[in-house]
Amino acid sequence: MKLRKYYPTVVLSDIHLGSEHSRTEEVTNFLKHVDCDRLILNGDIIDGWQLQKPRRRWKQQHTAFFKVLMKMMEKQGTQIIYVRGNHDDFLDNLVPFSFSNLSIVKDYVLETHGKRYLVTHGDIFDTITTNMRWLAMLGDIGYTFLLWLNRLYNQHREKMGKPYFSLSQHVKHKVKSAVSYISDFEKELVKLAEARKLDGIICGHIHQAANTWYGNIHYLNSGDWVESLTALVENEQGEWNIVSYNREEFQQSEDDASLLHYAEVI
Repeated sequence: MKLRKYYPTVVLSDIHLGSEHSRTEEVTNFLKHVDCDRLILNGDIIDGWQLQKPRRRWKQQHTAFFKVLMKMMEKQGTQIIYVRGNHDDFLDNLVPFSFSNLSIVKDYVLETHGKRYLVTHGDIFDTITTNMRWLAMLGDIGYTFLLWLNRLYNQHREKMGKPYFSLSQHVKHKVKSAVSYISDFEKELVKLAEARKLDGIICGHIHQAANTWYGNIHYLNSGDWVESLTALVENEQGEWNIVSYNREEFQQSEDDASLLHYAEVI
């Protein structure tokens, strides 16, 4: 019998289907083990930037991910809201689009337990992404190289019996400009929520999961499925948690009791 967790709302972002570093099988397995009323895909689900490169192709595992989404809509009645991001900006000519219980939008206001959250990928406040796309593409190449280096490094660590270590996350926390960028990004999004008289904001984009408060504004970031493998989940009491997919303990057996590891609520 499958172990399934129920959440009213699940938020995923930055899966980057099409990138060789996307952890597609892990996110698909995660969704196979949850039931939810509402699934929000908060941008960069499909990586159009990577798919347009030579020798990049759509894989069977990418199709399997969308088959799980369709099954959730059909069997569970899950409402799916797809918020476009900068890597899936090819959707701009399509949004807003709605069919059955699927919606594709540029942003979304989530109303839950008497609170209102703006759901946005977050790239609108990244001036490099919005105004200088060629420079953002160059940055993406650098990040892709770092992920490639990280994979080699962890293959070596695995042979040595050492645990996984995220090189790019380490860089983010050590490089002053990266730390400053993340802080500024969060503050700008909080200002937007304040200006629109909302209770909070839910975003992605920077691959940095967060559940924190700036004064009266609740700032939430769902992280990514390239390295951190995190999701935001709302429980039946309206409380939000960051859930991390556990690489070491997850097993393919249906009776695995250790699929999810809960991060501490900040």
